[in-house]
Amino acid sequence: MTTSKPFSAAEIAAARKAASTEPPLNSQKVDWSQGTVTSGGGVASTLAGLRRTRGPNKRPAKEQVAIRLDPDVVGALRASGPGWQTRVNSALKEWLASQPVKRKARPPGAV
Repeated sequence: MTTSKPFSAAEIAAARKAASTEPPLNSQKVDWSQGTVTSGGGVASTLAGLRRTRGPNKRPAKEQVAIRLDPDVVGALRASGPGWQTRVNSALKEWLASQPVKRKARPPGAV
C-alpha cells in the first residue's frame, strides 16, 4: 500500500489561504478549523486510524473455544436471531446441572 507524504505547515497554510480567496462551494464558507491532517493512504486508511477499537479484556468472564457442529445445527441456531451463542451457553449450563457429578478417577499413587 502506498501512502502520500504528510502535508507540511506551508502546504496547509497555502490551502487555507486559497480557500479563503476562492468563492465558497455552494455559497457556504469552508470551516478549516475542524479539518484533520492525516498522513495519507486514502479514506479507508484514515477512517481505520480514527476508528475506535476495543482493547483487550482485562478479566475475561468466558473462555473462547472452537467447537465443530453440524451445519444444520449451526444454521438453525443462527436463524434463531441475535444472542444465539448466549442461548447455547445457557442450554449447556442447564444440561450440565441436570447431570450427576462425575469425579475423575485418580491414578494410583497420586496425592
